[in-house]
Amino acid sequence: MKWLITGAAGFIGSNVACRLLNDGHKIVGLDNLSRKGSRLNLEWLRQQGQFEFLHGDVRDFEGLKRTFARHGGIDVVLHLAAQVAVTTSQSRPREDFEINVGGTFNVLETVRQCKPDTIVLNASTNKVFGQLEEVNWRERNGRYESVELPNGVSETFPLDFHSPYGCSKGAADQYVRDYARIYGLRTVNLRQSCIYGERQFGVEDQGWVAWFTICAVLGRPITIYGDGRQVRDVLFVDDLVEGYLRAVENIETTAGQHYNIGGGPKNTLSLLELIQLLQLELARKVEYRFSAWRPGDQKVFVCDISKAKRDFHWEPHIGVREGLARLAGWVSQNRDLILRAETSQAADGAELALPTTAA
Repeated sequence: MKWLITGAAGFIGSNVACRLLNDGHKIVGLDNLSRKGSRLNLEWLRQQGQFEFLHGDVRDFEGLKRTFARHGGIDVVLHLAAQVAVTTSQSRPREDFEINVGGTFNVLETVRQCKPDTIVLNASTNKVFGQLEEVNWRERNGRYESVELPNGVSETFPLDFHSPYGCSKGAADQYVRDYARIYGLRTVNLRQSCIYGERQFGVEDQGWVAWFTICAVLGRPITIYGDGRQVRDVLFVDDLVEGYLRAVENIETTAGQHYNIGGGPKNTLSLLELIQLLQLELARKVEYRFSAWRPGDQKVFVCDISKAKRDFHWEPHIGVREGLARLAGWVSQNRDLILRAETSQAADGAELALPTTAA
C-alpha cells in the first residue's frame, strides 16, 4: 500500500515509517521539521529504506492537494502532525487551533476532494475526555485510582474538552468522525494515551515518560507537577504501530469508529512509580522536586481497550518494565544525539514552525 504520513519525522511517525518500509509499503512523508529531534529522525529514517520526503505543513491546503495530485494512489493517510503540548496551547492558542483543527480539516478536505476512498487514521488523544471531574477518585498504595472505572475509560464516556489543546484536538476528533458520517470517508479516530519508546526526544511539556528517562540518564533534576500520585496507562510505540496496521487491515469494521488506544489496566504507572523504576534500571538515585498542578491534569487516565481488542484484535504485548528498559537503553546509547537535538532546536528557533509549501 502507499501511505502518506503527516508528521513523518516525529517520534511516532519515524517508528511507523520504519515498520512500513520493512514490510514493503511505499511511503510519502510530510513534515515541517519544527519538532525537537525531527531532523535527526529524518536522517535515521533515510537509512532504513527508500521513501519520498516533503518539507511541508498541514496548514497549507493547496500544498496538500498538490501532494495528492503528484502522488496518485495514496491508500492510507496517517495524520500525526499536530501541536502536542497543553502548555503551548495556553501560551499560543491561535497556533494550536490552526495546526490541530485547521490542519486536520485540510487533510480531510484533501481526501474528500482528491481521493475519497483513501483511509484516514487520525491520532487523537485522551485529552478529549477532559479532566474527568465527575469521576470519584481515591488514593491507595501511594497512587490514585478510579472508584467507578476499574477497566478504564471507554469510548462511551462523555467528551469534555479542557484547555485549548483539548479543544483543538477534540474539534479535530469530531471532524474526523463526522466526515465518515456525512461524506462516507473511511476515517478512524485513535484516542491515544501516553506513548513512549525509542527515538522520542521528550520535552517537559509532553512525552513525560521519555522526558523523565532522559533526565534520569543525563543526571538532570525532574520537576513533578502535582503530587506524583497521578496515574496513566502507558503504551510502547511498537504496540501502537501494530494497532495502526490492524485498524487498516480491518477497515470494514473500523471505518467511522473511534478507539481508545493505550496500555490499558495492565500497563499503568504513577509519576513516582516511574522514578522508582528508573532508579532500579539505572542503579542510582534520581533527583526530583515538586511544583503546582497543571490546568486540566487528570488524576487518573487509563484506557479501556476492549473495543479495539474486539474490533481489530489488538492489545499491548510490551510490558512496562521491558518498554522502559528499551527506552533507557536507547537514551544511554544516544546521549550525543539527544544533545544534538537540543542544540539544533535552539538554533532553528521559530522559523520552522511557519507553514512550508509542500512540493
